Amino acid sequence: MPIAFVFPGQGSQAVGMGRELAEAFAPAREVFEAVDETLKQNLSRLMFEGPSEELTLTANAQPALMAVSLAVMRVLEHEGGFDLKSRVTLVAGHSLGEYSALSAAQSFDVATAARLLRLRGEAMQKAVPAGTGAMAALLGAEMEQARAICEKAAHGPEGEAEVVEAANDNGGGQVVISGHRPAVERAVALAKEQGIKRAMLLPVSAPFHCALMAPAADAMAQALAEAELRPPLVPVVANVSAAKATDPSEIRELLVRQVTGTVRWRECIGTMLELGCDRFVEIGSGKVLTGLMKRLAPDAAASSVGNPADIEAFLKTV
Repeated sequence: MPIAFVFPGQGSQAVGMGRELAEAFAPAREVFEAVDETLKQNLSRLMFEGPSEELTLTANAQPALMAVSLAVMRVLEHEGGFDLKSRVTLVAGHSLGEYSALSAAQSFDVATAARLLRLRGEAMQKAVPAGTGAMAALLGAEMEQARAICEKAAHGPEGEAEVVEAANDNGGGQVVISGHRPAVERAVALAKEQGIKRAMLLPVSAPFHCALMAPAADAMAQALAEAELRPPLVPVVANVSAAKATDPSEIRELLVRQVTGTVRWRECIGTMLELGCDRFVEIGSGKVLTGLMKRLAPDAAASSVGNPADIEAFLKTV
């Protein structure tokens, strides 16, 4: 049964994540210690103890989620003898999870991934003044419908053009939009008028994955140009292309485009299915991607591995 490993993005963080791994396994503790040392911050304590408001800050949540995913990977490898290269066909990650996927496939070392994600989180937060942008979820909308709503909502009452774009195509009728707050609010109102099942603003600190993130993309282009990036042990299916990639220069370009581009998660899963994967394992905190899989590919096997009990159960099946 060909396996794909998928890695969660922002929104999957929760106080307490990683604590059981650290208590049970030395390889997990080593990952958390490496991230703490790299960032010159006791991020692991924030993950284990909170407070939630601080953990949720973009600059903290991004490296923290990567750290938990990589801790799970190290335990699978060192304690369970699991070999990614021979056992996994493809990897993919949702937004910041793409960095976790690349780290799991040994393109980035843990320290490089932590530095890049801290920079990415800070750059995304700085790109747009607080309160200027917003994001909203359209539940019950397909991608074409969401794009049409955004196109209409991009024009204000005085005819002024504002940004509102599809940020995440999560599949199963779940599309997230992003842009200038007034335009996003107009899109929510239009969606409700058009009978979309549910349209609601999201409690986020910045409008991710839209053109307003261009300054953050510039910052990441510079950082990625200087970062060591090796070919992944297995191909990564990239967010913005929904195609597999292995060439480091292409991966750099895709990661830069990802900052302003749409996360084409529905198409990424479609690509992995087409390439023969029929088992999907979410590595890290939470079960968001596992829940999406049940809507995107109900016939595929989907599970999550985020704590010692999950690891034990998974290793029995491979």
